[in-house]
Amino acid sequence: MNTDEDYLRLSIEIARQARAAGNHPFGAILVGPDGAVLMEAGNAHGNTGDRTGHAERVLMTRASLAYPAEFLAGCTMYASAEPCAMCAGAAYWAGVGRVVYGLSERDLGQLIGPHPENLTMDLPCRTVLGAGQRTIAVLGPLLEDESRAVHEGFWR
Repeated sequence: MNTDEDYLRLSIEIARQARAAGNHPFGAILVGPDGAVLMEAGNAHGNTGDRTGHAERVLMTRASLAYPAEFLAGCTMYASAEPCAMCAGAAYWAGVGRVVYGLSERDLGQLIGPHPENLTMDLPCRTVLGAGQRTIAVLGPLLEDESRAVHEGFWR
């Protein structure tokens, strides 16, 4: 059986693949109640020019079209970095029941600085998700060094 760290490492690998494809280095996966990986998404900004093409938002849009909210309530989204306010909102509205992330948004912001393609918000996903009318479990940050490594040298 895979652990949270195993799944998170998969999302980090997807972030590496996104970077290699010319996108921002972010990745996310959706894991079902039985532990099966249902979907994955890397950042889509570089491919499409969509500034909202964050890996988590892309994944949650696809998940909300493929599965009912009742099913997604038993699923976990793993993200290589903490979901921003937009992505946390997408997870909430899609109906996912749990979020696990690597690098925190605050640490990501310190790493990147005021990069015009990723102006991070110092707004934890727990704050966004905690403002909702249903509970979403949040675990993170985890594996921060591994999560940070995929960004090294990218944001120059």
